Formats: sequence, structure tokens, C-alpha cells
Amino acid sequence: MIQITSTIAIDEGEIEESFIRSPGPGGQNVNKVASAVQLRFNLARNTSLPGDVRARLMKLAGSRLTRDGVLIIGAHSYRSQEHNRREALDKLIDLVRHAAVSPVPRHKTKPTRASKQCRLDSKDRRSKIKRLRRRDGED
Repeated sequence: MIQITSTIAIDEGEIEESFIRSPGPGGQNVNKVASAVQLRFNLARNTSLPGDVRARLMKLAGSRLTRDGVLIIGAHSYRSQEHNRREALDKLIDLVRHAAVSPVPRHKTKPTRASKQCRLDSKDRRSKIKRLRRRDGED
């Protein structure tokens, strides 16, 4: 079990890892070694995450989420497979931690009397500037 928060944990069996060849420069070794990691986490079939966290995670995932509900996270920063594996897992943990925080509800507020007056004053100044730009016969 991978502990995300005090209440949320993900089973390691729900995460699939595949290793692919890393893009970019790397010398002679780059075409022989599959050091980049592609981590797949199926959100649609997941049972360990609460529903609200899963919904926020789907929203946060954006283009990393497939139509089937699979979250794909790639990591290819390092030359070693183990470092890239750790980086991909850290990315997933950070994403789930971010989704676990529920958004603070917005409270409606009215503009203050001073802010209303300031807005009206700026509109008045702007209209005076535009009025001065006109020629005499255009009123």
C-alpha cells in the first residue's frame, strides 16, 4: 500500500508500469535501454479513492486521462529506470494529494460604497477625456 494521506492509500496492484525508450539525446545507450517509465492508474475501476477525490483527480488530470478513465503519467528525466520509476510515482502521489484537498467554498460579498464610488469616478474621468477629444459640432 502506498500511503498518500492519513486516510487515503493506493494499492500497488492498481498501478501498472511500462518501460519505454526515453526521448531526447543520450548517446549510444539511448536506443538500447528502455529507461523512461509510463505509469498507468485506472481511475474508472479504482475503489481505494473516495468519490469526491476521484472526481477532482479526473478534473486535475486533464489530457493525461484517457477516455477509458486511465491516468497516464510519464517520467523520463533521469538515465536510470529506478529514478524515473520513483519520479512517476511521486507525480501520482502529488496529484492525488492535490485532489484530496477539498476546495474552499466562495462566499459572495457586495462591493463597498468606496469601491462603487471609485468605479464611478474613474468612469466619469474617462468620459471627460473622451468628451474633450470630440470636435465642437459632433455633440
